[in-house]
Order: sequence, then structure tokens, then C-alpha cells
Amino acid sequence: MISCNQTRITEFILVGIQGSVGLNYSLFVLFSVIYIFTIAGNAFIIVLIWGCEKLHTPMYFFLCHLSLSDILLSTHVVPYLLCTLLSTGKTMLVSACVTQYYFGCSSTISECFLLTVMSYDRYLAICVPLHYITIMYIKVCFHLVAWSWSLGFLLSLISIIPVSLMEFCGCNIIDHIYCDLAPLLDVSCVDTYVLELETIVFSIPIVLLPFMFVMVTYVRIFFTILKISTNSGRRKAFSTCISHIIVVTIYYGTLIAKYTAPPSGSSLNVNKIISLLYTVFTPLLNPAVYSLRNQEIREAVHKWVHVKWIHALELEEMG
Repeated sequence: MISCNQTRITEFILVGIQGSVGLNYSLFVLFSVIYIFTIAGNAFIIVLIWGCEKLHTPMYFFLCHLSLSDILLSTHVVPYLLCTLLSTGKTMLVSACVTQYYFGCSSTISECFLLTVMSYDRYLAICVPLHYITIMYIKVCFHLVAWSWSLGFLLSLISIIPVSLMEFCGCNIIDHIYCDLAPLLDVSCVDTYVLELETIVFSIPIVLLPFMFVMVTYVRIFFTILKISTNSGRRKAFSTCISHIIVVTIYYGTLIAKYTAPPSGSSLNVNKIISLLYTVFTPLLNPAVYSLRNQEIREAVHKWVHVKWIHALELEEMG
């Protein structure tokens, strides 16, 4: 059992998931496998898109950066989580804990904006197809992605700077799977009301407005698809955005559940489960959804495997 240190805190003990030794080792294997597949799956999406000329379009350019964001989201949590499963908690310096929180905020905000950009791309492609090429050209794509990443890393500082300047005292145990705002505020020595209010206020333009923009664009897309005269045309138009709709639903569903569930008390285990879904399982699902639901991705994979197979046979014959 981990005991509390009542002196001024210089390091935290990240508890992670508490259970029997057998359960922890089983979870260690499970999360290790998930993490490997997450990194491999998202990296494969990035390599496939950059290596296949047919996929050099704005939609797949944005998908590359979404995969990169998923890698960052998973990597800032899972390695530390695996360490907590092998021992009774993971000791972290305060600076390391705040840094982990910073990268968590940054990847969350960046992914919100990237999903928004992807919905805007689908809106232009389906609702105003004649102007799509003139609006969504390569320079605009680079600017949209650059702004998504820049806003993610800059807007996170609104919360990170006050947290990094805080002093922490009392119990140095963080009973969570990673360093997040709520458990950090719980061990702060100062009144955190202003920071909590500031976080809520700034979360509206950072999270809710992009989500509302995505919803509005898909309402417009839905009505535009209904106006298409042929069934094949409607199916083709809908197939270009179904993967993105699934990813948005999963991402925002878990994100909203994470920040609306009480962070402590009887709901602590529920909060941990939701956080696991958000940081461990969601980054794994995104490449799976795009691989299984997207015909162009499947065709590119088939072509890549076929080319590699032919090349291997040629090498074998030469040998």
C-alpha cells in the first residue's frame, strides 16, 4: 500500500491501475500489444500515404497528421502506464508530470482542430466540388495543418503555465493512469478556483466550437448528399466521409465522457476506464477504421502487397 508524504512535494507517485500481481501482468501484456499495434498501425498509414501517389490528396495529407497526433496521444501515456503495472506506482518528478500533462493537452487540442480541418475538406469536396481544387490547394493544406499543431501547443500553455508555477503539498499520490489537470489540482497548495474557471472558459472555443463546426458541416454534407439524383452517386459521396464520421464520434464521445465524469469519489474507476478508452484504445481504432472502411486505402494496401510480392519473387528467381 502506498502511503502519503505530507511534506512539500518534489515528486509524485503515479498509481495507475491497482490490482493483483496476476491482473497487472496480464494488463501489461495487453497494453503492450495495443501500444505496439497503435504505433505500427498509425506509422503504416503515414508511410502508405506518402509512398502511394494516388493518396497524395488533401484528405490523406490530413489523415497523416491525424495518425501522428494519435501516436503522440498514446506515447505520452502508455509507457508510464506500463511502468506502473510492473511496480507499486511510478515515481515522477513534478516537472515530468507537468510535461506529461502538457503533451496530453497539446495532442488533444491539435486533434480537435485536425478533425475540424478534415470535416471542412469533406464539406468542400461534396458541397462545392467545382471550387474544391482552387480552394484546397497544397499551400492551404500546409497552413491548416501548421495552425492545427501550433494552436495545440500554444493554447495548452494557458493551462500549463499556471500549473507549472504552482506549489504542491500534502499527499503526493496521483490515483490516475496519467498526470491530468484534476489530480494535479487536488494536491495543489493554493486556491485553484480561478484556474478551474479559466480552463472551463477556454475549453469552449478550443473543444466545443470545433465540435459544433464539425456537426454543422456534416448537416450540410448530409443534405447535399440527399440531393444527388443517383443511388451510386450518393453512396460514393457518403463513402468518402463515413470513416471520418466514425472517428469523430469515437473521439468526441470519449473526450466528452472523460471531462464530464467526476474525477474522484465513487466514479474514480469509471474515470480511469474512460481515460483508458481515450488514450489507449482510440488511437488504435483510428487506423483500423480508415483501413477497413476506406476503399482507396484498401486498394493502396493491396497494390503495395502485390508489388512487394512480385519484387520478392523476382529476387528469388535471380538468386
